[in-house]
Amino acid sequence: MILGTAGHIDHGKTALVKALTGVDTDRLPEEKRRGITIDLGFAPLELDGIGTVGVVDVPGHEAFVRTMLAGASGIDAALLVVAADEGVMPQTHEHLDILSLLGVENIVVAITKKDLVEAEWLLLVSEEVRSLFKSRGLKEPTVNAVSASTHDGLTDLRSALKSALSQSGRSRADDDLFRMPVDRAFSIRGTGTVVTGTVWSGSISKDDTVFLHPGGRALRVRGIQTHGRAVSRAAPGHRTAIALANCDVAELERGMVLVDNTSWSPTTRLLAHVHLANDAPPITTRTRLRFHLGTAETEARLSLMSRNNNAASPRIARLTLDEPVIARAGDRFVFRLPSPVATIGGGIVLDPYPVPKSSRLIAMIDAIEPLDLLRAELDAAGASGIDESILPIRLGLTPADSAELARSAGVETIEDRIVSRQSLASLSERLEEMVRDSVANSPLEAGVQLQTLRAELRAPASVIDRALLDLIRNGRVELDGALVRPAGWSPRLSERQLRDRDAILHEIRAAPSDPPSVGELQSKIGSDAPALLRLLTRSGELVKVSEERYYSTKAVRDLIGRLRGTLDPEKFYPPTELRDVLGISRKYLIPFLEYCDRAGITERGASGRRILPQNVMRTTAKDS
Repeated sequence: MILGTAGHIDHGKTALVKALTGVDTDRLPEEKRRGITIDLGFAPLELDGIGTVGVVDVPGHEAFVRTMLAGASGIDAALLVVAADEGVMPQTHEHLDILSLLGVENIVVAITKKDLVEAEWLLLVSEEVRSLFKSRGLKEPTVNAVSASTHDGLTDLRSALKSALSQSGRSRADDDLFRMPVDRAFSIRGTGTVVTGTVWSGSISKDDTVFLHPGGRALRVRGIQTHGRAVSRAAPGHRTAIALANCDVAELERGMVLVDNTSWSPTTRLLAHVHLANDAPPITTRTRLRFHLGTAETEARLSLMSRNNNAASPRIARLTLDEPVIARAGDRFVFRLPSPVATIGGGIVLDPYPVPKSSRLIAMIDAIEPLDLLRAELDAAGASGIDESILPIRLGLTPADSAELARSAGVETIEDRIVSRQSLASLSERLEEMVRDSVANSPLEAGVQLQTLRAELRAPASVIDRALLDLIRNGRVELDGALVRPAGWSPRLSERQLRDRDAILHEIRAAPSDPPSVGELQSKIGSDAPALLRLLTRSGELVKVSEERYYSTKAVRDLIGRLRGTLDPEKFYPPTELRDVLGISRKYLIPFLEYCDRAGITERGASGRRILPQNVMRTTAKDS
């Protein structure tokens, strides 16, 4: 479990941590020289009945609130420190607001330096602290007066911390996806590059592969420590140091994240439930904000979607980030104004990968629950569905809980995607309508190409195939090779089209070795000529030799017969000799020979073509 400190500068946070743990968390020379905490500090705290608790000591100076935010994310309880000789100060207010926005409910207050004030003054400061909590609608805290120098009150404080941590409602499932925001990176001789952080979810073991974001680079875990002890596995909620193989410390910085699989991907758009402070200035899409999630920080713009004009009420919003972050549904974040610097709000991520339609749907939901979110996202995704592997990230649930929720939402699992049954039914209806419209508009065709349907429907091929299969099983359509048509349908020719068909056959048979082109036939017969040519090809009366030439089946067999009866299979013949064998001009020769190559009749080489006597003429779908 993790305990984080909070409070104004010079109120004794670091001294109190040292008194509790024996560890001086100010490790930097500049911190020693200036006498203030600048960066995050860490120490183990042993509590009876709890075990080892990781303590994150944060700076209290206003200039380092961004560092405080990095340390406060992911904690189970907080120790708010207020100096008895100064009382509540500006960073006391801001740090308490940040803890509230991050959802930290278990807060213990330590009034330090009790040995410097009178008892009556100490009571006044205690009352001031309670009033501060009450003004924010927070539950009344446990207030302990202590002295880090004399250790007076530390026993009671330890009991209060034990109680707060045991009541922590934060649930960290061991079977969840692994994620650890990086708050420090350094190099140790003999160990190499090490990163530290709090394991937010899941677990990691030695020799596992992790992925470093941004970038998604795969790295091997060389070793793991928790609270200074080597372990084979780090569990959720542990302060953890991970040694990484083949990674230079210069490549790492605070704000990066380690995850356990490729389902995680950085995002620059979030759908969120946001809270704005009562005194927050008007926010527009042009307002630049500093966005803090975990140890990451970037600029962001906020677009409020719900029409509620009460700034303090929760509202649905879209956030657009300048730099990508690793986010998950349920993550809490804080945003601040860059100038004048102030914390003005925060919120909870609803969907790390939203689409505009889902944003509008979710904005209309009154009570936002995971099932509501999933249904809205499925409705927005339509036939495209949702990648099942990222469902735990989009819902903020374990993989097992995500799968159970999907089942209760009424979905169809198609390969790696889930689709609502309603969307699949709608896709089937649209698919059938497209097939019927196609044959109605092109009555001479044998159906519509499946690839054409896929391109127009713009859904994953696996989902379209599933919708098509449902239609076939229900006797609505039939599939013939790559052609789809209404069940029982076949082309029906009018009397005029029958005459045109016969005229085309006459024209092509009248010139067996040099038939007219498609364009010539269209000019002479009419606009139906291309469709009638395809119809005659499907019936076996014609062969499509090239895009512009159709031959009678008999003429093709006769020409191939000449080649087989004349050519030596062991010899390659140049075009001039083949022209003499076939008795056709070069205009018709090359397209016909290219057809023979495709059909497996001839083989082209550097010096010409040779006959392949063991092969027989084949008419394939691409030739028809």
